[in-house]
Amino acid sequence: MRALIAALAALPLLLALTLQPLQAREAAPLAEDPVIEQRLMAISEELRCLVCQNESLAGSRADLAQDLRREVRELLKAGKSDQEVKDFLVSRYGDFVLYRPQVKPTTYLLWAGPFLLLLAGLFGLIRFLRARAATADPKEALPLSDAERARAEALLKDTQP
Repeated sequence: MRALIAALAALPLLLALTLQPLQAREAAPLAEDPVIEQRLMAISEELRCLVCQNESLAGSRADLAQDLRREVRELLKAGKSDQEVKDFLVSRYGDFVLYRPQVKPTTYLLWAGPFLLLLAGLFGLIRFLRARAATADPKEALPLSDAERARAEALLKDTQP
């Protein structure tokens, strides 16, 4: 009898848990126009979050990122092209806002910097290895005992004509 009462008491809880997915609603679109929302996502994937810095504007949950997405959405609704939106953000926040800044005189070091550092490292390594090889004495490369040195000299004398 107790088992029946416990089962009847658990029945409403079981029904609530199984029927809960039926109460889920479809997510409301973020914009009235899905085309603008797709353009917003495409543009925001190419922009850097100014707070997170290693995240795209699309993936960031920071308050500033939400404000920037809202600003981009408003610019797109106003009829601006993708390039005009990017130009607006660059004029406001600088080239840092772009994941792939344009190649221009102010960004030459940004684009060439890693390669210059690699070349400088290789140059330094080659100089170090050459200097080490020039100062190394071949006789001191392998320390030999007196017996080993005498045997080596004997072998060298035997091989000479």
